Amino acid sequence: MAEHQAEPAHAKINLYLHVTSRRGDGYHLLDSLVVFAGVADLVSAAPADDLSLSITGPMGFGLAAGPDNLAWRAAGMLAQEAGIPARARLRLEKHLPLASGIGGGSADAAATLRALARLWALSIGTDDLARLALRLGADVPVCLRGQPARMQGIGEILRPAPKLAPAWMVLVNPGTEVSTPDVFKARAASGASFSPAPDLPAGWDDADAMAHALRGLSNDLEMPAIALCPAIDVVLAAIAGTPACLLARMSGSGATCFGLYASAGQAEAAATTLRRPGWWVWHGPMLG
Repeated sequence: MAEHQAEPAHAKINLYLHVTSRRGDGYHLLDSLVVFAGVADLVSAAPADDLSLSITGPMGFGLAAGPDNLAWRAAGMLAQEAGIPARARLRLEKHLPLASGIGGGSADAAATLRALARLWALSIGTDDLARLALRLGADVPVCLRGQPARMQGIGEILRPAPKLAPAWMVLVNPGTEVSTPDVFKARAASGASFSPAPDLPAGWDDADAMAHALRGLSNDLEMPAIALCPAIDVVLAAIAGTPACLLARMSGSGATCFGLYASAGQAEAAATTLRRPGWWVWHGPMLG
């Protein structure tokens, strides 16, 4: 067995998110361009005689460390797949807000799978690991890969992303958790129509061109999320009002929103003006 392993669980950002249709079993089909931000949780795994999970970090308060936690579930599922006992001491250092639309729990589960595959020296194929990831949640496969991707279906179809221009981001969460199922229910109740999957170019040469293309797309979950959590609209307006902001949009099912900027200095200046009591604000690079 290998020694202590550690894996970052980077925030997942949906640059756009279209709901394209709904399957007969009720699952919605999506089309989204997913990137990752420089801020991350940290999952570490060490040898142990049984399975345990401890949670630390500024965003860890109130997060259960038992069998319902996605990192714990990922460990149990991977051990079952490998036919071995689930033995590891897991530690989750939480920096991402809970239930915030940036894939925190999904990224934690994906990081757990990667760390334990090394800790347990497993010879598990990429396809098998991706299949396990999808059973844990729609965002886990893309978080497992950890690279920009065009995500389709219910999260299982991952295609290469267009060539991304260098860009910087500001992430803002108003301190309110939003339930993904509730957002989808609110969207269905509103009678909103489905959106087509857009034609994307091979890539963008600069952040301005990338933002211009993205402004023609949308996050179809934004309006129903705002209906449930009006603070999202306040955050979006605040981000859009910062100088040099190229795009302001909600990520995932909310409530975290992002601003896109062409330079690190512009993002830092925006983050400074966006700080409010109770708001979580981060600025840094868009990865990939």
